[in-house]
Amino acid sequence: MDDDTLAASDGELIARLRSRDRAALAALYDRYARSVYSLALSIVRDRAVAEDITQELFLQLWQYPELYDAERGRFAPWFLRAARNRAIDALRRRQRDRRLGERLHGASVDERDDPDDAAVAGEEAARVRRTLADLDGEQRQVIELAYFGGLTQREIAEHLGIPLGTVKTRVRTALRRLADALAREREPWSDTR
Repeated sequence: MDDDTLAASDGELIARLRSRDRAALAALYDRYARSVYSLALSIVRDRAVAEDITQELFLQLWQYPELYDAERGRFAPWFLRAARNRAIDALRRRQRDRRLGERLHGASVDERDDPDDAAVAGEEAARVRRTLADLDGEQRQVIELAYFGGLTQREIAEHLGIPLGTVKTRVRTALRRLADALAREREPWSDTR
């Protein structure tokens, strides 16, 4: 990287980035990757997720440099706020996924369990199975690999030979559809049929 690139301001680098200058992206990465990663890691407490957030944020900056508007403030706070928001979203997704995973696996039932609790757990498991069966094939496949196969999203991508971003989108869409369908099914009295 040349001295001009190293000495350029954030605004100058963004202008060069809009002209598809890879050196400008490299300079911004050198400047902010450690801060973005550290911030994300402090929120999600997972190195792989923090790395994904960092990579995705710089990829988005490369693809859509026009999202940054210098008139609304300096680059560094804007970029770190974007990292913080992504990390919080990832944390919320992980918590939602964990709750859904618990619902998908169902509560364990043995002789000591209350029969009422066992009946409710059985009904909930049946609702989840019906809702899962209604997903399209690709969405059902990633959910089954994640929750029943125990694979990470990265492992699913490798297993299926598709991009990690595609897996993430399918999982997110499937989980949203499952949650919506389960919420509708849980409140049958609100149905207007």
